[in-house]
Amino acid sequence: MDNNFILKTAMQQSAIDLCADVHDFEKHENIIVLSHINDSARRYLKLPFSCQLVSYGNNIVASVAPEFYEITESYINSFPVEHCFETPNMHVLNDALLKKGQKVCFMAEYFLPDISVLHELDCPYSLRVLTQKDFADLYLPEWSNALCADRKHLDVLGVGAYDGEKLVGLAGCSADCETMWQIGIDVLPDYRKQGIASALTSRLAVEIVNRGKVPFYCAAWCNIKSVRNAIRSGFRPAWVEMTAKPCETVDEINGTIKRNKD
Repeated sequence: MDNNFILKTAMQQSAIDLCADVHDFEKHENIIVLSHINDSARRYLKLPFSCQLVSYGNNIVASVAPEFYEITESYINSFPVEHCFETPNMHVLNDALLKKGQKVCFMAEYFLPDISVLHELDCPYSLRVLTQKDFADLYLPEWSNALCADRKHLDVLGVGAYDGEKLVGLAGCSADCETMWQIGIDVLPDYRKQGIASALTSRLAVEIVNRGKVPFYCAAWCNIKSVRNAIRSGFRPAWVEMTAKPCETVDEINGTIKRNKD
């Protein structure tokens, strides 16, 4: 498994998710395709998309519902690729989506391992490889990034950091599609800034590669702590995504976040 294989695997999965061709991501002109349900897509995606923008750097591949085709085509061909994923240009898309009951909802950067630098990093605590049977009692708020209670059957592998018998950090991965497993990481507040997160992430990435799967890591571009962890752990930026959702969905998410903070 080399970096080229890893990148091609990610592009192939993105093509499945978007109902596009894998070579679309290597073109220099923007591509728009119609979205539909695909059983081989990443399992947490809600298909079909209304408006989904993906870029590996060369162009934008957009997967849309028919009623959003013209809006999306006009938007992605009006601004440079990188500006389409940020303000102020993003407001142009959002204003157009609002007229059809949608808003920009999710924006994320995705990372892939650089095999030339990926290796197990040292940890001040003992590490243990965990499998699905070990997760039964770990679906708790403190491990909500590493494990997903709504999709327990996809949580297939993890690495825990232990202070004696106390679990102080956990990296878990979900089998989100046939070829790629996504890593999530949590460390208890009192144990942060000791290199635990990067030790867990790098170890889990190596374990995933050894099992013939491609590990990937997702972070909001503004989540500096998470991005730094990805870089320290041997991951590099690979692609970006922006997703539109119904206004009700966005408002519900915002309301849930506010209630949790209160």
